[in-house]
Amino acid sequence: MAALDDLLTLQTHDSAADRLRHRKATLSERAELEAKRAAHGELEARRAEVSDRRDVELREERRLDDEVRSLEAKAKAVDTKMYSGTVSSPKELQAMQADVEQLQRQAREREDEELEVLVQREALDGEVAEIEAALAALGAEIETLLAAIATQEREIDAELAVEEEARAALAPGIPETTLRLYEQIRAGNRGVGAARLVGMNCQACHLALPATEVDRIRHLPADALARCEHCGAILVR
Repeated sequence: MAALDDLLTLQTHDSAADRLRHRKATLSERAELEAKRAAHGELEARRAEVSDRRDVELREERRLDDEVRSLEAKAKAVDTKMYSGTVSSPKELQAMQADVEQLQRQAREREDEELEVLVQREALDGEVAEIEAALAALGAEIETLLAAIATQEREIDAELAVEEEARAALAPGIPETTLRLYEQIRAGNRGVGAARLVGMNCQACHLALPATEVDRIRHLPADALARCEHCGAILVR
């Protein structure tokens, strides 16, 4: 009978340990952490996409800037040659002047295009900066959640260790066959392998047993095992 009482106490520790493990696995902060991590991932993808667009505009801006410099250099070279005195033909000088004006006009057109690209690139720069600020804020929130989870896990683990130590101290006093049967029942009965029989009710499933079954159980030898006909739990009377 003492072994069955110990089995019931062991069940109490196992149930407490199960609750602690469930609590650890379902901390509310975990769901929040996953949501924040998902949001962080989405923002990182968005930053990559916007950064790629910004880089395209930046390359175009640099290309146009190089083209402007090249056109200005060509215009300057023609202008310098035109006023160097090496060319005396009015017709040729007129053609050179036309070339200078055309090169300058092309340079201005490229400058206008470059300005438009610069405006777009700066807007994308601003968008990237906003995303990075949001990422930094989310990162800080994630770190706070991780710290909170770690603190709660340490507290739960400490409580779990107490329950596991108490269980380990009780287990050697229970017959091996009884303990094995208890574990088998517990595995298929939502963690409950043994329960008290109170009156006609099994405290595992809270269902009433027939009066004849209760009478039979109460007349069993003290060390005999009885089981609930509803849930199969070992009954301690």
